[in-house]
Amino acid sequence: MPLRAHDLEQIRSLPLFADASDETFGQLTASAFLQRFRAGATLLTEGDPVDFLYILLDGIVELSGTWNDKETTLAVLRPVSTFILAAVILDADALMGAETLEASTILMLPGEALRRAARTDPLFSMAVAQELSGCYRGLVRTIKNQKLRGGAERLANYLLSQQAHQGGRETFTLPHEKRVLAALLGMTPENLSRAFANLSDYGVVVNGPAVTLGRPGLIRRLAKPSPLIDNHMPLDGTVVGKAERELWPTAQLMRARG
Repeated sequence: MPLRAHDLEQIRSLPLFADASDETFGQLTASAFLQRFRAGATLLTEGDPVDFLYILLDGIVELSGTWNDKETTLAVLRPVSTFILAAVILDADALMGAETLEASTILMLPGEALRRAARTDPLFSMAVAQELSGCYRGLVRTIKNQKLRGGAERLANYLLSQQAHQGGRETFTLPHEKRVLAALLGMTPENLSRAFANLSDYGVVVNGPAVTLGRPGLIRRLAKPSPLIDNHMPLDGTVVGKAERELWPTAQLMRARG
């Protein structure tokens, strides 16, 4: 599918490309193409060579990992998201699988063109470094969250993060089915069910995908959210800032780079 002017404007506005020179942007997009994938389409398999940087413009993509007949969800991406950037820069095999959860439109940029641009355009190279640095910091947040907290505490912080990202309303909607949510939180579905049951004592009411935090002060005391772990708690006390640009896989934020 050829690139339209609207598509180019949308791509140009992404932080990764915003400061690139016109020449660099032209070279990157000259051999790029848009492709429409059906729901359930496999984009990448673990161990595959990575020939393209993927940019999700429409739809939903699930990133997953497997080992010894086990499979887990690593992140769920929504537009506009880049993914597999680290593998492209290193010209390495994919560490994750990628599959569309619904019909999706994806821009594919050739890896060699991207590596060449990173070598020759300092501003684009800095944007790549910032993108990957956000991933690294997000990964540190995830590791701290899973190693330092129990299941109920992880779930409590996840619910607080969803409430913050959905406008702070008392009742909000879980963006994933319970199986996916359990994987994102590093839990089994059974442990997730028990965690939800435990949180009922803290005023958490679940009705299908709708969750109500009836006693927010109580669940916050259990969760003890920290700006050094939780992406919705920047150090300056606001809900907008550099922390919002960091990938936190357990909160299914925008970008994935590995």
